[in-house]
This record gives sequence, C-alpha cells and structure tokens, in this order.
Amino acid sequence: MPARRYLLASAVAAASLCTQAFPAIAATDSGPVVSRGITIPGFYNPPAELPAADGALIRSEPLPLALSLPGVDGPLPGRATRLMYKSTDSADRPVAVTGAYIEPTARWNGGGPRPLVVVAPGTLGQGDQCAASMGLEHPVSFNGRTMSVGYEDLAIYRLLAKGAAVVVTDYAGLGATDRLHTYVNRVDEAHAVLDAARAARDVEGASVTSASRVALYGYSQGGGATAAAAELQPGYAPDVPLVGTYAGAPPADLTEVTRAIDGSELAGALGWSLNGFLQSDPELKPLADAHLNAAGRTALADLSTMCVGDALFSYGFTKSSSWTTDGQTVSDIIRSTPAFQAFLDSQHIGTIRPATPVRVATGISDNLVPHAQARQLAVDWCRKGADVTYKAVALPGLGSALLNHAGPLLADQGSAISWLTDRLTGRPAASNCATMPVQP
Repeated sequence: MPARRYLLASAVAAASLCTQAFPAIAATDSGPVVSRGITIPGFYNPPAELPAADGALIRSEPLPLALSLPGVDGPLPGRATRLMYKSTDSADRPVAVTGAYIEPTARWNGGGPRPLVVVAPGTLGQGDQCAASMGLEHPVSFNGRTMSVGYEDLAIYRLLAKGAAVVVTDYAGLGATDRLHTYVNRVDEAHAVLDAARAARDVEGASVTSASRVALYGYSQGGGATAAAAELQPGYAPDVPLVGTYAGAPPADLTEVTRAIDGSELAGALGWSLNGFLQSDPELKPLADAHLNAAGRTALADLSTMCVGDALFSYGFTKSSSWTTDGQTVSDIIRSTPAFQAFLDSQHIGTIRPATPVRVATGISDNLVPHAQARQLAVDWCRKGADVTYKAVALPGLGSALLNHAGPLLADQGSAISWLTDRLTGRPAASNCATMPVQP
C-alpha cells in the first residue's frame, strides 16, 4: 500500500477508535489565540493570578455536548461543564489546567453517593485545539490545516451510562494557552488527574462530594498519567478517596517507548516528547540545540501545534536521524547524554507502590508502547506488594504499530470499565500477582 494511502487508513482507524519550538505565551489581556486556523475560546486563557489551593476551580461555563439527546430526566448522557482549575507542575509552579465535568442523567445504583471517574486522555497532540474538552463539543474537527478526533468520548459515554460522574482533564498546557503541553511528564499529568477530581466537587450542580469514591481511567498517554497518579495520590492528594485505577498500555519506561515510536506511524509523538522535555527542564535546551539540525528544529516547532491526525500525515514513518546534525537517532543521543538519560529516568513509573488497586492492561502485540515495558510495570508493582490485576490482551499482530497499539483499547475497554465499576461499588479486587511468571 503506498505510504499516503497507508497513513490515510491509519488515520481513519484512529478516528474510529473514537526560533523556538514553543508557541507564544498568552497573556490574559491578549487577543484570541489561533492554532492552525482554529480560534481557541477565550475561556482557555488563564488569568494572571491563580488560587493557592490545588484543585481550586478557577472558572467554569456550560459545555454543549455534540452527542446529546433529550431525555425525561435531562439531556442524555448528561450535562457538561467546561472547567479551569489550579494544579502544580513538576517544578512546583502553579499551573492552570482545563477540562470538563459531566453530570450523568443515569442514576447510580451501586450504593453510596454518586462516584467519580477521572478520564486521562490518550495521545491527542500538542496543539491547544486538540484538547479533550473541545473534543466533547466537536468530536471531529477538520479545516484542511488540522484534524482532531475526540476518540475518548466513547469511554466517557460508557462510564456515564453506568451512572458515574466523569471529569476529563486536558493536562497542563493542552487547551490552556499560556504554556506548551508537557507531553508524558509523569508528575504534571498525575497532578492534573488528581486535581481534576478535587475540582469536580465544586462544579455547580455536581452531585459528587468529598465522600464520593473516585476511580481513574486512562489508556496510552492516559495510562501513564493514571499510573503515575496512583503512585502519587497518597502524598499529593490524600483527600481524594481513590478506590481503583485502570492503566492501559502505560508508557512507564520512556527510554523504551522513545526507541519504539521512532520511524513509526506516530513518529510525531517523538517531537511532542522532546518539546515537553524542554518545557519541563529548560536546562536541556542547549543540549538539544547542539544536536538538532534545521529540519529537526522546524519539525519540533511544527509539531507543537499539531494533533494526532496532522502528525500522522506530516511525520508518519519519519526517522529521528533526519533531525540531527550527525545522523544519530534521538535514542542514541539520550543514551550518550547523561542529562537526557537522567531526565527520562526521572519519568519512570513503577518505583512507588500504589496504595489502592490497579489494573494494568497491555496488548501482547503492542510494539508502539511496547508490551514488555508495560508488563514490567505490573511486575514492579507486584514486587512492592501492590494490589495488581494484570491483563495481557491477546490480539494478533495487525502489521501496523498504530493498530497493534489501538486495537487493545477497544478490545479491553468494556472489561476495564466493569473492573472500575466493581471498585466504585465497593467490591474488593482480586490481585493476580501470583500468576505473573506464567502470564505473557
């Protein structure tokens, strides 16, 4: 299949699963921010001053759901509110994060107050127009310059049908216009997830309270975010009554993931990662500048405003060796540069025991977010005495790294949601750590 037709097929499949390298910082009194022809609503411009408390609600407004039907007890599947709330990033700086809360129309029949599920989105891109909260209003957005697909809407609606309230985070810098999204930064993402749970309690009309059980749902980038949140919750957010975490295809070892995505359909994610690394730790920028050629610098700037669809078409199958001055790959440079390797090592997930049950799922044929490193996360947690339910999703290899990665998302989604629902009703989890040695 010719490369362009192959990328088109990959983009359709992804949808069905439905200088500086950084954009300018937006001031609160600036004009509209436009990203690839999409005007970002003024709601997403953070104020100059942020509240002190993590999870404090900064502002909110009604959010029209594109997929909504009239119902006797209100719109189906629920009533949505756009959010901006305060969080803290990995450098201990205050940051405004956007997202959305949906109050379901369905009743909760599991006993106790209505529970809350925090949805951590999978990879959507780095442009503000890619944010998951915007995807609820515009599930498919295409203007010839950018294409975004709100593929997380399916999981969100399935959770709402269970009667659980849902809050989805956009993460730091995705949607909010004052900074670049720090893609796969474990602390930034974990804090954004946990603070979303706090913010949901203060939404006008929300039925969730501080007594509502909380669960976390995430796949791919979202799986890494929920896994990191499960680790950090006891120290960062002990007030969040977490009862269970689903971490699907988690990128726990970024050294392995970086190597795997290089030259794949989703090679653009390598640029998002580098952009995020440099945003998180500016001291890495001179090291990057020493290795990036003009093509590499242009690619990072270009990718900083792209969504997944854009990256598939523009940078699919790109090899990072074409971005460097000496033809080394990004993985080669990371391995030979102690500061880069130390930064990636600091992002490793699996060094802290989660205090509540976790479910780790990984496709055995996944070679984009490699199966072995996701399985190793489960092993690491088991060794620390965590309550782990491990699920190896056995699907045949589909000849495409993107499809091998995306397939388990749908194949396992129903089971993942059922597992979370059991935790929200108070049923104990059944760890299968004892059988890890014989599981694929």
